[in-house]
Amino acid sequence: MAEITSKDVLNRLRTVRGPDMDGNIVDMGLVSDVFISDGKAYFSITVPADRAKELEPLRLAAERVVKEMPGMQGAFAALTADKKAGSNNPPVSRPQAAPAHGHDHHGHGHSHAPRAAGNAPAAKPGIPGVKHIIAVASGKGGVGKSTTAINIALGLLALGLKAAILDADIYGPSIPRLLHISGRPQQIDGKIIKPMENYGLKAMSMGFLVDEDVAMIWRGPMIQSALLQMLREVAWGELDVLVVDMPPGTGDAQLTMAQQVPLSGAVIVSTPQDLALIDARKAITMFKKVEIPLLGVVENMSHFVCPNCGTSHDIFGHGGARREAEKIGVPFLGEVPLAMTIRETSDAGTPVVVSAPDGVHAKVYREIAAKISEQLFAENKPLRSAPEIVFE
Repeated sequence: MAEITSKDVLNRLRTVRGPDMDGNIVDMGLVSDVFISDGKAYFSITVPADRAKELEPLRLAAERVVKEMPGMQGAFAALTADKKAGSNNPPVSRPQAAPAHGHDHHGHGHSHAPRAAGNAPAAKPGIPGVKHIIAVASGKGGVGKSTTAINIALGLLALGLKAAILDADIYGPSIPRLLHISGRPQQIDGKIIKPMENYGLKAMSMGFLVDEDVAMIWRGPMIQSALLQMLREVAWGELDVLVVDMPPGTGDAQLTMAQQVPLSGAVIVSTPQDLALIDARKAITMFKKVEIPLLGVVENMSHFVCPNCGTSHDIFGHGGARREAEKIGVPFLGEVPLAMTIRETSDAGTPVVVSAPDGVHAKVYREIAAKISEQLFAENKPLRSAPEIVFE
């Protein structure tokens, strides 16, 4: 069978009618360049910004016709909002999104009056079966956030909780390597993805869907669509906590999670030095502005203990994250040392919580996980509805 090309995919997409059933989405210039990797097609469809929700069936139809192509393993379409795209007709009024089946949390939490005339905030559906979703974030890269996230998730698992992890870093996914998982996830009935799993921890990552050396050159709306699909079109099952390993910074992925997902809280990871703390403050400020509770701060690479002499060295300083947490009035979750064991086990795909569960480093992560668990479950807190974000 001949290899499917982007031209073949575009020809198939010509069978999909454009908005208001005018023409087809390809000849109307609404389809981006098609990217094909490992038998899966990735593309975006440009639609009017004020009709994005209304035109979700168009996205699903485009995915469906491409998936049906012989030899095609899957399709990943995103709606790209553009006020100038498509028809010039006035927007059609749309019903509010219905709450996800199985959850009643939308009746709880905070209620906000609309902050723009005629724009009532839409309901932010959770994930059926998932009690809490937490974000592990950092203001910058290189602070060990993914290593911290995976060991926290495994720490929650060690506490007897049903936990899973979602790798939200589209450009630099780390979870496949950290969990030593390779291969592609399976689809259930061609509709929903079965998560990958190792050490008893379910996981989903863009790294499972594309080759490791493929550069993902995606705009914000495609990132948003990919994240929401990995959240809501994966068979997570019954979970106490879904840990989301966020990309560094305060960009599209963070805003998507804050605006469209009912996060129960966020954990900020920082190293002790002033430069890292400056960026950590930005992440803290962002979560505060969008009214996501801060579960606490973790100081990673807090100190180095010489394996030969046993003396402690503050290579990056020490205590900066603790002082920052005290200053802003959020819990300080713990200090993780700079240790060869943590680095080696992470690189090998055998995180320290499972490879050396009785060691001092695993104990630190389990204690951090326990503090997070206490905040999530001590008061039987419901999932929060995410707030409406107003851009100024």
